Amino acid sequence: MASKGLQDLKQQVEAATQEAVTAAGATAQQMVDQATEAGQKAIDQVAKSTQETINETANQASEAFSGFGKKLGLLK
Repeated sequence: MASKGLQDLKQQVEAATQEAVTAAGATAQQMVDQATEAGQKAIDQVAKSTQETINETANQASEAFSGFGKKLGLLK
């Protein structure tokens, strides 16, 4: 009878351990997913900012060359 009780206890402990491992794994996966999403958002923001800077610089250069061409009489 005592061995039956120990067997039941062992099964309960194993089941609880498996549930804890599964929950921990799910939590770890959620953390990885959130970190990945945050990293992607940061990369997207850097790319957007860089593109905006490139566009602004190109526009300024174009305006500068246009002004220079007008001063030389090459452009109207």
